[in-house]
Amino acid sequence: MAVAVAINTSEGLQYNGKVTWLVTLSCIIAASGGLLFGYDTGVTGGVTSMESFLKKFFPGVYIQMKEDTNLSNYCKFDSQLLTSFTSSLYISCLIASFLAATVTRDYGRKPSIIIGGVAFLAGAVLGGVAENIYMLIIGRLLLGVGIGFTNQSVPLYLSEMAPPQSRGAFSSGFHLCIGIGGLVASLTNYGTEKIKGDWGWRISLLMAALPALVLIVGALFLPETPNSLIQQGHDHEKAKRLLEKIRGIDDVQEEFNDLVAASEASKAIKHPFKNILERKYRPQLVMSVAIPFFQQVTGINVIRLRSNTLYDNWFRSKCFSYVYPYPSIVATSMTAVSSLVVDKLGRRAIFQVGGITMFITQMTIGGIMAAKLGEHGAMSPGYNILVVVLICIYSCGFTFSWGPLGWLVTSEIFPLEIRSAAQSINVGVNFFSSALIGQTFLAMLCHLKYASFFFFGRGWR
Repeated sequence: MAVAVAINTSEGLQYNGKVTWLVTLSCIIAASGGLLFGYDTGVTGGVTSMESFLKKFFPGVYIQMKEDTNLSNYCKFDSQLLTSFTSSLYISCLIASFLAATVTRDYGRKPSIIIGGVAFLAGAVLGGVAENIYMLIIGRLLLGVGIGFTNQSVPLYLSEMAPPQSRGAFSSGFHLCIGIGGLVASLTNYGTEKIKGDWGWRISLLMAALPALVLIVGALFLPETPNSLIQQGHDHEKAKRLLEKIRGIDDVQEEFNDLVAASEASKAIKHPFKNILERKYRPQLVMSVAIPFFQQVTGINVIRLRSNTLYDNWFRSKCFSYVYPYPSIVATSMTAVSSLVVDKLGRRAIFQVGGITMFITQMTIGGIMAAKLGEHGAMSPGYNILVVVLICIYSCGFTFSWGPLGWLVTSEIFPLEIRSAAQSINVGVNFFSSALIGQTFLAMLCHLKYASFFFFGRGWR
């Protein structure tokens, strides 16, 4: 992971400057990298529940779902091959993020963003035109490369471009775009699932090319960050002029001096992974593992990836298909609220409010499943609606707290001398946990049934 040399506001440092149009537009374009992750996460669950997709690539799952009338509601989609289609992306993300660290450090944030967009575009096209499982998986791996690059470089770009006093709001823009991408994916699946034949899932997968194109074209016009210019050894006067431009003032000497000093200090660190094991850095090491791990153990990817599967099993009625986009709509709205209050309320209070909200809703959903959903049949319409409302509340709790703060806080708490190692561990744990949960959830659901929600409900604690 490249060293993030943006100044930590928690150290009490304040600089002159204001929010300029250049910073705002640049951060909007860069944050659109979140659309890639959000769209792919949102579209996958819908596509893997489409009958035409299952018949073409996973016929065993389709036959089991349609012909085995004695199969439990909780086991309809239990297939390791099907879950491998989902989890393969996260393994690819994990590997690509470490490669992206080198590109971002040596060549800049902008090239890394562009590479991520191009890889994602290629993966979207290959997945959309796939004729066999091999093309589908290769396309999935390319999507993972794109997400690995953008998830590594975009948060770094945002934190370095944003004024320190507004860094929380700007950094939350990345997660807001993840939410918007998920919402667009839900709406796309809602429309394409009604299309006969293979065109439904093909359109859903091909539509992923649009946010990639937006990111690629927009990134071509992005300025590089002053931090990156200094880190790469460019003329310091060029970096200073850019800093003056993005801050909208001429008096940037104090911040510029700190950026130069931070860059020199980061270059002096030869073995950051060895340093982070020292006793004095133990709290940071724990946080670099715990925050991304518990972000995933809240169960958010279960809701994002498997909501359509769960709805199909529980509701058993096409009249309830209209509920699919609702959690994404309310969740995206709450991300916007979080970005407005994160620098005012503080990180800890938001973590606690979101965690309590997710705990209560997951436990309640599990209780309803235990009482009202048996091995066969479906719940009554009233309980169906109640579950959707609870999922909406749960999604709001996540996108208000652990969603955006899971990326923001980890970029703020690490001292410069170990920041590269800590951020690498943070991203690696995030994607590894996502892959693990993605691969095991359907089997967990089949064996633990409603207790799966109790497991994730306690996960945030």
